[in-house]
Amino acid sequence: MSNTPIQRILFGCPGTGKSYKIKNEILKDLGIDQNSDNYISTVFHPEYTYGDFMGKLVPITNEAGKVEYNFYGGHFLRALIKAYKNLINAYNQQNNEFNTPQNVALIIDEINRGNSSAIFGTAFQLLDRETKDDFRGWSSYPINLTDIEMNFFKKEIGLEPKDQQENGATYKIFTLGDIATKLKLNEFENKIIELFGFNILNNSVKIPPNLSILATMNTSDNSIYFMDNAFKRRWDWEYVDWDDDFAKRIPPAKYGTNGDLKWDNGWKKLVKNLNTFIKQNANSIRGGKIEDMQIGYYFIKDDFVSAEKIRNKLMFFVWDSIFNRDKTPLQKLLKVDKKDLVTFGDFIKKHNEFVNNLLLEKFE
Repeated sequence: MSNTPIQRILFGCPGTGKSYKIKNEILKDLGIDQNSDNYISTVFHPEYTYGDFMGKLVPITNEAGKVEYNFYGGHFLRALIKAYKNLINAYNQQNNEFNTPQNVALIIDEINRGNSSAIFGTAFQLLDRETKDDFRGWSSYPINLTDIEMNFFKKEIGLEPKDQQENGATYKIFTLGDIATKLKLNEFENKIIELFGFNILNNSVKIPPNLSILATMNTSDNSIYFMDNAFKRRWDWEYVDWDDDFAKRIPPAKYGTNGDLKWDNGWKKLVKNLNTFIKQNANSIRGGKIEDMQIGYYFIKDDFVSAEKIRNKLMFFVWDSIFNRDKTPLQKLLKVDKKDLVTFGDFIKKHNEFVNNLLLEKFE
């Protein structure tokens, strides 16, 4: 099991198995079960906000019919809390040392379909991680939570204040999980900062080293928000190619009928030849973004690759996204005149020619 946190964005064209790789390889290396509460996932989209990510007040009608507001912890705050709880549970008070805490993973699919800078907000500062051995994996700098966020955080990790009487004076003591102490507030605070990296008095927290953040993005998405360099440099980036060794390990599909394709002898070759065809017609593609328009073997991932899916999913993507500006390459591939290829309806009627010509074409 890896003891080093991962903060990585996997990117590439659609269907390359980015999410599959996270779930079946990276999470295993971290020792995380997808069915456990150490696995927290979300999907960014244009309406996703900082409140969804960190937390927000939600109106609820109580039994008396009155509206009250409860705080709902967002995906990031819940992942942060779970990582701290695992860290606290790993602390051996008698020996004053830590056992290895369970890892936690926050998975963000389609990270570029939301406004990442606005969604992360001040949490953006936490993405800088220490590389020195004594502090490896901790955020380099803390951020301050709001009072309502910090109160939710303290409650969820089990931090409870209690009054203590001594020599006629009253002062606060705290308990934290199984860790009990009679230290006064300022003494306890120093102990907590030393052990767990958060500060009760000024509401500051860091990302602990047992929290990994993994994200995916399709480079061909039309709804991409701009990611500035300051945001991008805080991540490790991994390009997942449509034809790399990982993609080739996808389990083979079953045999199909009625125009469906066999996995090994049909679909894989069709994907390879289509991607080569796209490269050879780069000048006809919007913006010349070739890798953005290629597809992976997972673009269609049913038990077998049906003719219906090729017509309605693959051919529509080719028509509407790849060669939406210039249909000349498709006219040449299908060997038809311009007047015979005007609408998408014209195109899907040429399903057999589209598949067969791609499979039979000798691409250099």
